[in-house]
Amino acid sequence: MSASADAFRLLRGLTVKVLADYGADSEAAEAAQLVVSELVGNSVRACGDHVPLVVEVYVAVFGIAVNVHDPDPRLLPRSRGVALHDPEAESGRGLRLLDLLAPGWQVCRSPIGKQIRCRVPMECAL
Repeated sequence: MSASADAFRLLRGLTVKVLADYGADSEAAEAAQLVVSELVGNSVRACGDHVPLVVEVYVAVFGIAVNVHDPDPRLLPRSRGVALHDPEAESGRGLRLLDLLAPGWQVCRSPIGKQIRCRVPMECAL
């Protein structure tokens, strides 16, 4: 996808619909949607509007896989140290959210730049 507001809206809706079609429970699908939103938003903030992204979301034996590839291997995610419950923070909580929803997420180099790999746990995986 080329990151844009329209593509982002479509991707969010598609994430929940496709996961539901493949048997994901609604709670896990909504968590995956939040993870997708955070990762795509981070890629756009790091690489700019209309950045080419590859987004993979699928149900697997461990739960839901969410992988987002962007073209810049040098710009790695970093925590800003903002608490999730900080009512004054307008941003900076995304990686803490990933830690909560997809513990053990990783950053890997990929042929097109880098890939953020997340695994969202799900009660009734395949």
